[in-house]
Amino acid sequence: MLIRTGGARTETLDLSLAGLLSTIAGALNAVGFLVAGTFTANMTGNISAMADTLVVGQVALALSFAGLVAAFITGAVCAGIAVHQGERRGHRAIYAWVICAQALMLLALGAMQLRGGMDQAHLVVSLSFLMGLQNAVTTMISKARVRTTHVSGMATDLGIELSAMTIAGETRREALPKLKLHALSLLCFALGGIGGTLFYGVVGGWLFIVAAAVLLALALSEIWLARRG
Repeated sequence: MLIRTGGARTETLDLSLAGLLSTIAGALNAVGFLVAGTFTANMTGNISAMADTLVVGQVALALSFAGLVAAFITGAVCAGIAVHQGERRGHRAIYAWVICAQALMLLALGAMQLRGGMDQAHLVVSLSFLMGLQNAVTTMISKARVRTTHVSGMATDLGIELSAMTIAGETRREALPKLKLHALSLLCFALGGIGGTLFYGVVGGWLFIVAAAVLLALALSEIWLARRG
């Protein structure tokens, strides 16, 4: 799931990656909204909120939304640098190592939440950074076929592929796998949001621990497979 890149990836690998990481992204995005009333994976909404609050003179609030966008971009930059450097050195498991780093940072967030909690600002900024990092990994490894936090893009692509399904022949056959991928991503993001909301309301910071454990299990298994191959 985190070793093969670009054209070497199969439909099953992309579907598995999209399903798992979109679910986690949806859950973490929901937590950001529960904790601070803002989204950590929705940069379209954050930029719109920044513009709205700036116009009405709420400069401090506008800067807070800008900070979330900056954190998301920074996460993507860090993932990009790590992947480029890893690929230059021939590290097959570089994508898995980046997801491993995400899991460890998420584990640290969970530990801090359980020990007494972080302030809202630090928590949502940290989650935005992790969402940018994760989305960059999935985008790069799949050559932009899989995006686990970019819901507007997924919905747009879904609409495009639905329109392609009205055309007979090769166009319809090519659209079907993409339609399945985008539909699954949207569904899992929504289900992750529902599950994250319910789970966080019951166990609080343990949600981060569980999400980190899932990511860590995925990353370490892929690193092991890369070393075997």
